[in-house]
Amino acid sequence: MKKTHIVGIIIIAVAIAIIVSTYGNSSTYATFSEAKETTKELHVVSHLVKTKPQHYDPIKDANYFSFYAIDNKGVECKVVFFGTKPQDFEKSEQIVLTGGMVGDEFHASKILMKCPSKYTDQQADMKEFSSVKKSTSL
Repeated sequence: MKKTHIVGIIIIAVAIAIIVSTYGNSSTYATFSEAKETTKELHVVSHLVKTKPQHYDPIKDANYFSFYAIDNKGVECKVVFFGTKPQDFEKSEQIVLTGGMVGDEFHASKILMKCPSKYTDQQADMKEFSSVKKSTSL
């Protein structure tokens, strides 16, 4: 075999490896029931259950926020977010939670809120909150 053929085969193999690893790490949309069956990180589209209590005490622990949400299939689940409570959380129309199930609780690493259009001049406003701390430089 020529060296150019070997280099071409190596480039193709690397490209296939990158595609497979990207596909394996991508998260998908699911329900709370489907999240219980897997350990992968998933996106769950849900709505806030306003009749159930929310727990956020910034004096005791500013990075713990829990609430109840109901997915599109009607399954209700307790959600725990290890970050600060998002501003105007109660006004959100829809919540997309990224994370996974731990026991009977859904532990969210990100919360994406769809706010009502009447607050944003006829366009939906999407705000993303992440529990990953961002470093700031001075």
